[in-house]
Amino acid sequence: MPPPPEAAPGPVARAPRTVGPAPAASGRPSAEPSWQECPEGGVRLVEADGDAAMGLRVEGYRLVNCGTGDYVLEGFPEVRLLDKERRPVEVSVGHGSAPITSEVPAVDAPARRVELKPGQAASMALVWRNRVTDVTVPAVEGWVLEVTPKPGAPRLVLPLTRPVDLGNTGQLGIGPWREPSREPSRP
Repeated sequence: MPPPPEAAPGPVARAPRTVGPAPAASGRPSAEPSWQECPEGGVRLVEADGDAAMGLRVEGYRLVNCGTGDYVLEGFPEVRLLDKERRPVEVSVGHGSAPITSEVPAVDAPARRVELKPGQAASMALVWRNRVTDVTVPAVEGWVLEVTPKPGAPRLVLPLTRPVDLGNTGQLGIGPWREPSREPSRP
């Protein structure tokens, strides 16, 4: 019997990653919750699609309401990047795509109130350039995304399958929460 064919080069389909609240004070990450569990706060963070063309990166993330009541968002989440050792990455986070690039609709949309019914998901996007502008400054990558969806909400920690590869630009743009997606979300 001939050996099975090798996989062709190119993108690899991966299941979305989900997470709950930040690790306990011990510093050890908690196990990823299953789809049946709903983290404290009633929402789960999931990686969505991304686009990486000519050094410009746009990555999407979804916040799924896995709780039993409505979940209201306004404006922008608070985000922080961590490296592979879970140390904070020095980066300037701004609302919108300027000065990183010209308009990116998912990032430059006006902030609005978004109300999620149980099972619905809101989305937000990050934009950055992977560019080295100074050879004396090391390039950095974020491998963990921390998100506080709204003031007072528990912080969510998402280990990333694709890094936020900032080079050494030190700039990250963030978009506001956007309307619930029309696709069904697993509660």
